[in-house]
Amino acid sequence: MGFNRLSRRSFLAGAGAAAATFGSGVSFAQTVPAPLNDVPNGATFRWIDSGDQKAVFFKKFFADYAKAREIDIIYDPLPWNEIAKVVPLGVRNNTAHDVFVLPRNFSLADAVSQGWVQPYDEFIPNIDEWKAGFPAGAFLPGINEFDGKTYGLPFTSNKRYASHLLYNKAYMEAAGYDPESKPLTHAQFREAARKITEAGQGRYFGFIIGGSQLNRWADVVRNIGRIGGASAGGDGILDADIDLRTGEYVFDSDEYIAAIELLLAMQSDGSMFPGLMNLNAPQARAYMPQGAAGMILQGPWNIPSWEAQNPEFDFGLSSAPVPESGEQGKLTISQGGAKPNTISLWSGSQNGAIAGEIFHYLGTLEGQVEWANVVGAGDPPIMPEAVAKAEMSPRSKQILNLFNDQIRVGPNPLVRNGDLSKVVASYVAPDVNFARTVQGLVAGQLSGPKEQMVALKDRYNTALDAAFAKAKADGAEVDRSELVFSNWNPEADFGAADY
Repeated sequence: MGFNRLSRRSFLAGAGAAAATFGSGVSFAQTVPAPLNDVPNGATFRWIDSGDQKAVFFKKFFADYAKAREIDIIYDPLPWNEIAKVVPLGVRNNTAHDVFVLPRNFSLADAVSQGWVQPYDEFIPNIDEWKAGFPAGAFLPGINEFDGKTYGLPFTSNKRYASHLLYNKAYMEAAGYDPESKPLTHAQFREAARKITEAGQGRYFGFIIGGSQLNRWADVVRNIGRIGGASAGGDGILDADIDLRTGEYVFDSDEYIAAIELLLAMQSDGSMFPGLMNLNAPQARAYMPQGAAGMILQGPWNIPSWEAQNPEFDFGLSSAPVPESGEQGKLTISQGGAKPNTISLWSGSQNGAIAGEIFHYLGTLEGQVEWANVVGAGDPPIMPEAVAKAEMSPRSKQILNLFNDQIRVGPNPLVRNGDLSKVVASYVAPDVNFARTVQGLVAGQLSGPKEQMVALKDRYNTALDAAFAKAKADGAEVDRSELVFSNWNPEADFGAADY
């Protein structure tokens, strides 16, 4: 496994400069926070996350921080496929990183119950006052607080989605479409992919996706389906793909099926990049500035990265495909920070003092503004004031406006009953899960979208019922009816008074 060692003795090339220059062409200073704790000289501190534009910020910050504190920092920005292997292996072998993000299929409730992580309350002075500076709902029992202790840092907002359209403007214009003025419908998206592929004559293709990275398949179908009108929650075990007005899964809804059929149609047309099943998400996105594909459904983290590394690449932004007619649906997110960026302190770490200083900084307005200036809309800061104060590129502001239009905050069952965290901890996803089912359909290993999604719904119901049964057997007072919020309006934010 490769890594970058950042210390008082060695730096990444250019990382030690007084300021970093990013895609907007403006230089932003990053400050080293004042000491809060007694940090031992010469300590080695290790951090792992999913990289992307976050890595631009952290490489510079860690270099400066390591130099100021006279410590070594090893930073590992890795794709999610690798995180799914590295983090559990490190925990098992007692060699885990001091700070890590959890694998996508693993909840913080799991991590707490299995002893992977420790609270960081003692490492942040006056932690209650510090937490009060976050927006309401950032810290929630059963989400990142357990038994009155804090286990996860929610320093980025989850008001975003990971499958909006990014496209090559020249290719799209030649195909006769302008998605920024009007989002593409399913039929137009398919037609644009076909026309771009035909124009490419084997040199470039209409659509690309990181097909080996399973979560990409679930993200794309879930979000196209919800924009199409399927009312479903976010990405948590108790709300993902569940209509919270009824408590029922929507895998077999017409809207989810239509999203899968769109992917199958593009595959049948020959509009998909060959070999995409062997690409992870970072590899797929890297092909876009090279001109190898015309469209990708991915997230806003591409914007600052491409603007900085590929300034000559003229790309546009728009919504994921919308329905042919009728009203577009809203995308529901859960209250709290962005789950994929929530970072935690390993239970075996002896470097809580270092983690506490960095966590504290990321949760201050100063740190949030500096984060926003570098990372932009890719992983927006959780504090709205930081977004207002930050300098972002026009594209970053454009995508945040799109998110404000398309995304609403939904109910979180854990807020209503903290005992539901025991259901989350007991949950075991089906072996052939949502993402694997979609991947299998597109790859031709499975057939019959409707039949497969009906069977998938049965598997998820069985898994969720088993989790509720185990939680009850362990003493939790829970019932699946607690997933039902009959007063939920997917078109509006669900607030504290709505519970």
